[in-house]
Amino acid sequence: MTTPKSTITYTYTDEAPTLALYSLLPIIEAYAAQAGIDVELKDISLAGRIIAAFPDQLEAAQRQPDDLAELGVAVTLPEANIIKLPNISASMPQVKAAVAELQAQGYAVPDVPDDPKSDAERATLARYKTVLGSCVNPVLRQGNSDRRAPASVKHYARTHPHAMGAWTPASKTNVAHMSTGDFYSNERSAVMRAAGSLRIELIGLDGETTALRPALPVLEGEVIDAATLQVGALRDFLVAQISRAKEEDVLFCVHLKSTMMKVSDPIIFGHVVRAFFPNTFARFGDVLAGAGLNPNDGLGAILGGLDALAEGPEIAASFAAELKEGPRLAMVDSTKGITTLHAPNDIIVDASMPAMIRASGHMWDADGNEADTLAVIPDQSYAGIYQVVIDDCRAHGAFDPATLGSVPNVGLMAGAAEEYGSHDKTFEIPCDGTVRVSNDSNETVFEMSVERGDIFRMCQTKDVPIRNWVELAVSRARATGDPAVFWLDSRRAHDANIIAKVRTYLADHDLTGLEIEIMSPEDATAFSLERIRRGLNTISVTGNVLRDYLTDLFPIMELGTSAKMLSIVPLLNGGGLFETGAGGSAPKHVEQLERENFLRWDSLGEFLALAASFEHLANRTSNARANVLADTLDRATGRVLNDDRSPGRKVGAIDNRGSHFYLALYWAQELAIQTDDAELAEVFSPLSVALAASEATIVSELLAVQGHAVDVGGHFHPDAETATSIMRPSPTFNALLSTLG
Repeated sequence: MTTPKSTITYTYTDEAPTLALYSLLPIIEAYAAQAGIDVELKDISLAGRIIAAFPDQLEAAQRQPDDLAELGVAVTLPEANIIKLPNISASMPQVKAAVAELQAQGYAVPDVPDDPKSDAERATLARYKTVLGSCVNPVLRQGNSDRRAPASVKHYARTHPHAMGAWTPASKTNVAHMSTGDFYSNERSAVMRAAGSLRIELIGLDGETTALRPALPVLEGEVIDAATLQVGALRDFLVAQISRAKEEDVLFCVHLKSTMMKVSDPIIFGHVVRAFFPNTFARFGDVLAGAGLNPNDGLGAILGGLDALAEGPEIAASFAAELKEGPRLAMVDSTKGITTLHAPNDIIVDASMPAMIRASGHMWDADGNEADTLAVIPDQSYAGIYQVVIDDCRAHGAFDPATLGSVPNVGLMAGAAEEYGSHDKTFEIPCDGTVRVSNDSNETVFEMSVERGDIFRMCQTKDVPIRNWVELAVSRARATGDPAVFWLDSRRAHDANIIAKVRTYLADHDLTGLEIEIMSPEDATAFSLERIRRGLNTISVTGNVLRDYLTDLFPIMELGTSAKMLSIVPLLNGGGLFETGAGGSAPKHVEQLERENFLRWDSLGEFLALAASFEHLANRTSNARANVLADTLDRATGRVLNDDRSPGRKVGAIDNRGSHFYLALYWAQELAIQTDDAELAEVFSPLSVALAASEATIVSELLAVQGHAVDVGGHFHPDAETATSIMRPSPTFNALLSTLG
């Protein structure tokens, strides 16, 4: 039987998902080839993006194409079929660490200039800003998000419930947010009457005008927002919360998104560091600034640079004294003395808050003990949802995964919607004055008074993605019979405009028999929690940031991890993007691999995404074998779960490589007994027999390498040959897989 040639694009990203790919990709390539499917690899890793940004400074053999830009074109094509693994949303310290690693490997990429003085340095910094933060997702996500727990995963979670920390009414854990002066309080919103462009200008008190963004293209019907966070109000708020944490004897921890919100949140993080160490910065702030030690990069970067300063010991002692005098600070690693203020990328709100809630509302103190925590989330736009969850747990106890319902999500993210598309329109204001946003006719759209240090941002949400988002929500409600709730706050300027559009576009659909609601995020949280405690499902229909937050929050309660979610992005022009879960734990898994040759990373998200990718390919083309691969892979994945073949936690159990072997075994067995394609069954029958006969040998070979330190050649840019050797240590398995040809 001849099959049409088709292509699936796999992404090479960072850390544990990339190391796992060296083991998994050969299996995928071998099995997909039997259906005439090519698997191409595109490098969108942080190191790869840096290398692609500086071709003029590298040797010819070191250069590589800008795969992210190529994928930016590909996602607009109907034939797009892309599997996206978790990637680093890099903070500036991570970019600097990746640069140092590449330089040590012989790549002549330039240093990151902290304070560029020349045009050349400014140009270099501009290139590095293109790889900073979540630069990948806005390029690839040219569609809205459909994220849910597959039935097999949900069944496994209910029959094998994960541990949840106990809650008591006496818990002192709470969320603190600003009530005035934040983005939420100051937001303005407008709907564009016509296509054109906007101009963002800063007009100083002396009348001098600076163009912050000279030309911002907009479309008819697009929702445009502008907001400022007032730095004076932020400082007052932080001082109050530091005092509150000490008075209430709870841990202090700020929860931000310094990776995704790559301009605003690192600045806010820097203010938190300053507020926690007021005396040190009052005495030594100028010295630290002169040495390029920026609190935006975190306490760790500052402490690491003190050895070069004559005042270094005195400054270190001052930091230590204020740590002792202030409230207890939540820790990232108590044994190493790493606080939650050490690096802006260590505590990321969408992952850190669910982890805290799951752990009885506790984080770790300096002595390695769990304690109640004051979770500080400065902007109030979404902070309230976490307080609702905390109050619910305080009143009703921990969630029970064995009986818990589900909260799938339909997320508005196409076209870099909302705050996650604000990076190129976010500015730290250099002087007192007014920010004016005007259109092509020089009419004022927004005008805001600002002070030096305030953070101004603008966001865009295009009309076509909004219409598609509503359609996707209605289709999911119809397919499942579950209520669909739009999480929108009528008191917020942006949401008020979105609500008007939602109501308009809902009128285009037959809603007979469907339950469609619009609720504020706090009310929607309470509504969804009441239902999931009764085992019922509720579809959350949210904007881009809440999509991110909720697709960690509820899955971590339901499944123990968000990595087990099925994440489908139907691209606006007909293609498909399939995402594989969260990568927040990826750095720790790399450390464990290097320490004891044991990779705990679970590739389940990739198994789920791959099956959805095959199914999409079958529906878009005449390749019937792709559907056979999808169905058999689904069944094989269910067996991996039910037979407990997922990676263990410690040396002696099977790890990521072992789970891949069992996927290959079960997949071959399912293909060998399927009846839709006799020729394909005949191809896989001998492999399934051989793999089963060699199971003990293969598992023994995989276990034998554990317990010893290994070096993959780089954290951000591992050596491919070395990583392949480490991640494919079973000669028996490798030889049998090669028989597929």
